[in-house]
Amino acid sequence: MVSHPGTTSSQAIRDQPSDSTALAPETINVALIEDNRLVREALLAILNEAADIHAVAEPPSGEDSLHPASTPDVVLLDLGLENGDSLRVAREVMKDYPTARVVVMDLLPADEEIQEFVSAGVSGFIMKDADLNVVLNTIRAVSRGLKVLPDQMTASLFSEIARKVVATGLPKDNEGVRMTPREREVIKLIADGMSNKAIGNDLHISVHTVKSHLRNIMEKLTLHSRLQIAAYAHSRDEEEEEEE
Repeated sequence: MVSHPGTTSSQAIRDQPSDSTALAPETINVALIEDNRLVREALLAILNEAADIHAVAEPPSGEDSLHPASTPDVVLLDLGLENGDSLRVAREVMKDYPTARVVVMDLLPADEEIQEFVSAGVSGFIMKDADLNVVLNTIRAVSRGLKVLPDQMTASLFSEIARKVVATGLPKDNEGVRMTPREREVIKLIADGMSNKAIGNDLHISVHTVKSHLRNIMEKLTLHSRLQIAAYAHSRDEEEEEEE
């Protein structure tokens, strides 16, 4: 989900070209659901200055349908709506407008909120203190079908998913399985949410070597994904803490 194929982090978004014509030759219709009038008007003004974006405000209550004259490509949704019903609004928008991409805006959502919105199918998050380029390029990215999760949220979501995988049960560690010191290092870094490239840089080995270690680890532990490896590592840490 996060920083994996088909998913883009804020860092990746920042690295994209800033030329709007290269990113989105057609106008992106954006619907903004924000109940703070000052924030709403300021954001609308900023978004509509971009040549490839047309933004309109929508009812913050979520009780009314989006403007029928312009089916949105992207919906920016304030997580902190006064009625506290942002998740319901997100689900209704995606139900009524299946092609629309919902992006949630907040300062820093709680771990469980991030998971709930991702599970509901939103396409991304924007931190309310993000700079303008990140906001614009996030909109452009999700309009092309990409997923965007800010770096600040990646670790929280990864940890929450890993805990759920642990709860569903994993193959028990065979006491006869011997892991090399390097394999144990790779397992730890995967549990920290690092990519193959980041692991390679940290351990001063090639990405190809990292992938080789991953194959060996999954074969030895009878696991099938990076997420299971991370969950395995977390479960082992918990077992060691209990033994202490």
